[in-house]
Amino acid sequence: MEPIKTEPIKTEALKTESIKTEPAKTESVWTREATIRKREPLPGDMKVPAVVIGAGLAGILTAYYLKQTGIRAVVLEADRIGSGQTKNTTAKITSQHNLIYGRLIRTFGHRMAEHYAEANESAIDEYERLILEKGIDCGFGRRPACLYSRIGTELLERETEAAAALGIKASFGTDCELPFSVAGVTRFENQASFHPLQFLAALAEETEVYEQTKVLKVKDMRAVTARGTVTAEHIVFAAHFPFINVPGYYFARMYQERSYVLALEGTEKPEAMYLGIDPDGLSFRACGNLMLLGGGSHRTGTDKGAGAGRGCRYETLRSRAQEVYPGCHEALRWSAQDCMTLDGLPYIGRFSRRRPNWYVATGFGKWGMTSSMVSARILTALISGQPCPEADIFSPQRRFTAQATKELAVHSAHTAKSLAKHLFPSQNKRIVPNCPHMGCRLERNPDEESYDCPCHGSRFDKDGHLLDGPAQTDCRRRQ
Repeated sequence: MEPIKTEPIKTEALKTESIKTEPAKTESVWTREATIRKREPLPGDMKVPAVVIGAGLAGILTAYYLKQTGIRAVVLEADRIGSGQTKNTTAKITSQHNLIYGRLIRTFGHRMAEHYAEANESAIDEYERLILEKGIDCGFGRRPACLYSRIGTELLERETEAAAALGIKASFGTDCELPFSVAGVTRFENQASFHPLQFLAALAEETEVYEQTKVLKVKDMRAVTARGTVTAEHIVFAAHFPFINVPGYYFARMYQERSYVLALEGTEKPEAMYLGIDPDGLSFRACGNLMLLGGGSHRTGTDKGAGAGRGCRYETLRSRAQEVYPGCHEALRWSAQDCMTLDGLPYIGRFSRRRPNWYVATGFGKWGMTSSMVSARILTALISGQPCPEADIFSPQRRFTAQATKELAVHSAHTAKSLAKHLFPSQNKRIVPNCPHMGCRLERNPDEESYDCPCHGSRFDKDGHLLDGPAQTDCRRRQ
């Protein structure tokens, strides 16, 4: 896809208002440093060419590029711009997505694997082009991205060869900036990082967004909210996890994972970004005077902690931080929630064969920043009728792989186990213990004092208020 010409945004003139955040001890570095101007709710019924559900990075980028092609796109946001998963990222913009390229070549062939590599490499370039042309002050910078292992080199060497065969500038070595010994490192050059909410605040000024406008249902070509109905020729689902169960059946094709981040003071700051491929591997990414240390991933709803009300994920991460950086200080902490697909690739494209004018961008895994740009460019091409050969590898209608079959069995087992718990009494005396999405039994998350669904990842606070979808409503209080 050819870059779209743009005009500069005058960021110095923006009026701003702080995004609502959690208490400081669990605040991300991005919400601490960024402000986004408040928008009004939907004023009533309207008819437009396109409606985008969700004002995170994927939704705002999609609306922006549609506007550049002459297509008016209205964005409907249930809360505030950037108030969902965008604010919880570690903000790496990279084509290095763990050990993926060797598997892609084996599973889908060289051509489709090349499309994946090209789409993600182009996304990095497009971020840079957009930021420079518009003069957006968001800390964008090029830096290497590295995979490391402390126990072996074979997987890294294979991944290096596969990535290089697909045109990525990749190399293998043993040099590493991290303060511990490693067996090997795979290094991708010319990757990037930035401040996502500062970028989002600027770009959102060129889009038509209505906040506090939750889409309650989508019927045919109508997005229905409590404030009015938007009728559109094209509907884009960009709100993390699709809340429509049929068609598409995304609830059966994805699950969600939680992961945790500590922002540390008093550490060395590597030039490159690092991700460990070992079972206990950590993520490292310098951010100003802070080191972002990530890890502790687990399927949502399966973290029962250490018992007696004590969580363990943050404590484990703190312990690892002191091992790596003795004497470091924890400045901030936060967590993220990621949609994981059965074959490890995002679903970007037409929502379902039964709904050719519905589109979806979901299942980004741990790579939401790059995948948001990939999504915006693919969906814009599909809606505007432009050629987009790389859409094949991301299509929600792509073929079912052997890996996906195995993951489906695991996912189905989690769902069956959670549904079976209906037969047993719940210890939760505050709220009805079953998720309003599809009825799965909620599990307590002691790290975050929440109740999480192990089936599809919906989350609720201790009083039953909705924190994360795909559920659309709060849990009912006990009578």
